[in-house]
Amino acid sequence: MPIVKLNKVERKRFIVLVACLLCAIGAWLFLALNQKYAYTAKTVLIYKDFPQKKAFKALQTDTVDLQVEGTGWQLLFARLRVNPQSITVSLEKLNTRNFILFSEQLPQINKQLETSQKIISVKPDTLYFDFSKRTNKRVPLKLRYDFSFVKQYGIASQIQLKPSYVNISGPQEELAKIKEWYTDTLKLKNLQHSAITRVAIKTNNMVNVSIYPTSVGIKVPVDEFTEKTIEVPLNLINNLDFYDVKLYPKKVKVTFMVALSRYEEIDEDFIVANVDVNEWKLLKHEQLTVKIVRFPEYCKLVNVNPTKINFIIEK
Repeated sequence: MPIVKLNKVERKRFIVLVACLLCAIGAWLFLALNQKYAYTAKTVLIYKDFPQKKAFKALQTDTVDLQVEGTGWQLLFARLRVNPQSITVSLEKLNTRNFILFSEQLPQINKQLETSQKIISVKPDTLYFDFSKRTNKRVPLKLRYDFSFVKQYGIASQIQLKPSYVNISGPQEELAKIKEWYTDTLKLKNLQHSAITRVAIKTNNMVNVSIYPTSVGIKVPVDEFTEKTIEVPLNLINNLDFYDVKLYPKKVKVTFMVALSRYEEIDEDFIVANVDVNEWKLLKHEQLTVKIVRFPEYCKLVNVNPTKINFIIEK
C-alpha cells in the first residue's frame, strides 16, 4: 500500500484543516445541544394536601411519564439518570371530586424542576381515585428490639410503651387487615441499668392510611439476676376415675434466675407443676413427667428436680 508523503508545508496545511474540522464539529454540537428539545422522563408521584374526611385509593400506579422540554445537554444526561426523580402533587381537589388533573397543576409542578426545564404535559393527565368512608381504629403497638446485657443482668419486668397503642385512620377494608403495629428495631448494647428512650414506629407505606403518633416512649427495666430455688407442690391432673394416687415426692425443687428486686416477691404461688395420670393409664409409663405449666414471665428457668415422679395407685 503506497504511503503518501507530505512535505512540511503540506503537513501544516493538513493539521490546520483537521483543526478547523474539529472546531466546526464542536461548534455545531455546542449549538445543537443548546437548543430546546422535548424528552420523556418517568417519575414517581408524592401526594400532599390529603382530603381530611375521605379515605381514598389510587386506581393507577404512582409512576407517570413527563414530557419535559429542556436543552440537548439535559436530554443527553437524562439518558443516564431520571430527572426529576419525583414530583409532588396536591390532592386538594379530591374534596370536591374523584380525579386530579395534572394540566391544572403544571405551574406548581414546574416550580419543582430546574429553572431551564419545563414540563409540557403528563401522561396520563388524569388520576382517578376510589373513595370509601374513613374510619378510625386503635391497635396495640409491639416493640421490636435487639438487646445485649452485661453478664448476670436482664429484663426484670414488662417493657413499658407509652402509649402502648397507635391510632390509625383510613378505609374500613384496609383497617380490617391491621391487627397490630410495630416499632422500628430498638438496639441497646451492654445493658446493666434500666433504660428510658424513644423509638420511631414502623414507616407507613400506605398512602391512604394515616397513623399517629410517629414515635413512642420506651422504658426497659433492667436488673441483676440471681439464682433461687423453691419447692413447688405437684398437681395431679386427668384423674377422672378418682384413683388414690400417692406421689413420691409430693414436691419438686424448681431452680430459676430472678431479678434481685423481685427475689422476695416470687414464691411457690407463682409456679404451677403438673403430673398427668394419663401417662400411666394410656401410655403405660412407670413414672410421671413433671410439667411446669405456669412460671413467672421475667424469670429464667434453670432446672426442675426431679423431672420424673414415682407413684403408687390404690384401686
